Amino acid sequence: MRYRAIFISDLHLGTPGCQAGELLSFLKANDSNFLYLVGDIVDGWQLRRRWHWPQAHNDVVQKLLRRARKGSEVIYVPGNHDEFARQFGGHRFGGIEVRQETVHVTADGRRLWVVHGDYFDGVIQCAKWLAYLGDNLYEFTLRLNRHLNHLRGRFGLPYWSLSAYLKQKVKKALNYVTDFEAAVAAEARRRGHHGVVCGHIHRAEMREIDGTLYCNDGDWVESRTALVEHFDGRLELLHWMPHSAVVVPRPEVLDLETETA
Repeated sequence: MRYRAIFISDLHLGTPGCQAGELLSFLKANDSNFLYLVGDIVDGWQLRRRWHWPQAHNDVVQKLLRRARKGSEVIYVPGNHDEFARQFGGHRFGGIEVRQETVHVTADGRRLWVVHGDYFDGVIQCAKWLAYLGDNLYEFTLRLNRHLNHLRGRFGLPYWSLSAYLKQKVKKALNYVTDFEAAVAAEARRRGHHGVVCGHIHRAEMREIDGTLYCNDGDWVESRTALVEHFDGRLELLHWMPHSAVVVPRPEVLDLETETA
C-alpha cells in the first residue's frame, strides 16, 4: 500500500521490547512520499545501561536509509530517549533529515505540527530521575508482557498488551494522558496550526480537542500503530496485526476526517 505520508514513533530500537520484526514487515508492505520518525527511534537510555542490538534492529535502520535513498522524504524528529540526536538538527545523514520539530501540510491544506511531545511531560521536565525509574518499571512490565503473550500464543490467543491494560486501569495515568493531550493540542493551536502529530506516551489516538486535531501515532513496543495520510489528505490510524500481513484500521478512528477551522 502506498500513502502520501506515514508517521511512526517510539520504536525504541536497542531494547528487547522493540517489535522490530513486525515493524520491518509493516515498512515492506507500506510505502509513502513522506516518512516521519517522530522520536524515540533509538533508545539511548537503555543502550547506556545495557547493549542490546540484534540484527533485526540493524535491518530496521537499513530499511529506513534505503527508503530515503529511493526518494521518500524521511524526516527524523528526535525524542527524549534519543535526545542525543537533537544536537544534529538541520543535518542530513544518509538522506534522513534531522529536525527539532517540523510542520507537515496535508493534501487538503491542513498544517500539522510534528513534535515528539516530551516537552509537555512534567515528569520529564521537572523530575528526570523519576522518568528513569518509570522507564525501568516499564521495561520490566514489557518483559512480563512478552512471556505472557508467548503463553497466549501457545493457546491460540491473540496478542494482548499488559502495560496498556494497566494504564487504562490506573486513574492517575489516565489523568496524565488527558493533560498531555490537551497541552500539546493547545500549543499547536497557539502556533496557528490545524493539528499536531506526536508520540511519547505510547497511546495511539486521533480526535479533536477544542477544535484542534490531536494525533498520536502510538508505538512499536506495544500497539504496533502508525498514522497515515491518504493522497486525498484523509488521516487514519493503522494497527499492524502480527503474523497476518494485513493492516487493520483502528475501529475508534474510522471515518475521522476532520474539517479545518
